[in-house]
Amino acid sequence: MEQLNKLYIGNLSYNTTEDGIRSLFQQNGIEPKSVALIKDRDTGNSKGFGFVEVESKEAVQKAIEAMNGKDLDGRSLKVNEAKPQEKRTGGSGFGGGGSSRY
Repeated sequence: MEQLNKLYIGNLSYNTTEDGIRSLFQQNGIEPKSVALIKDRDTGNSKGFGFVEVESKEAVQKAIEAMNGKDLDGRSLKVNEAKPQEKRTGGSGFGGGGSSRY
């Protein structure tokens, strides 16, 4: 199985853009393979966190050391290694996946 070299970036300003995150990484000598801000599916607004994929485990460590606690758009970033997404189970009582509207 392929090793993911992904970082969680939290405590982002709602004004932060993917380009802003990419630029910050590049300023610290790290070229991101991908940048994804997580957005609310109804409003399209940022949820204040995202993920950045980098080339190697070394780049993951370098990014954490260089950017955890660093200021971006007036917010102190939380940067750490992303954990694999856990499988979600139902539990809404609506049969899963569908709308909760009646």
